[in-house]
Amino acid sequence: MGPLILNLSRLMRLRNRHHRPAAQPLHDHRDDASPQAGAGAVNGYEILAKVAELPISTWRYEWEPDGVRHLGPMAQDWKAAFDFGQPDTRIPAVDANGVTLVAVQALYRLVVDLQQQVDQLRGTASQSGQEKPSRSG
Repeated sequence: MGPLILNLSRLMRLRNRHHRPAAQPLHDHRDDASPQAGAGAVNGYEILAKVAELPISTWRYEWEPDGVRHLGPMAQDWKAAFDFGQPDTRIPAVDANGVTLVAVQALYRLVVDLQQQVDQLRGTASQSGQEKPSRSG
């Protein structure tokens, strides 16, 4: 008998208090087989700077019990920072994932650059330490 694979999207439908779907699918991305006008590269350092300035807080929906907490930006702050064309009442998962990945890439590049500088400084320091003047006399 093979592994049991469940398609949870058929078994479980997340609904909000208005009985509408509560979340978009996490696979709502496009592939590069059908590019759209305006698609292109982004500046990861600019996105990282916006993420660094983005207010993050804890919150809960009005209909949730008092003990429930979520962590993240408010949709209005997200819209002000990134303005991907969505309304200021939600943060699409595909955009949140994209911003996160671009910010991680920018951080990775910064770490690599800093590591190269550290390695270079260590090399310079070790070379200057080997070139001790000899004393004669």
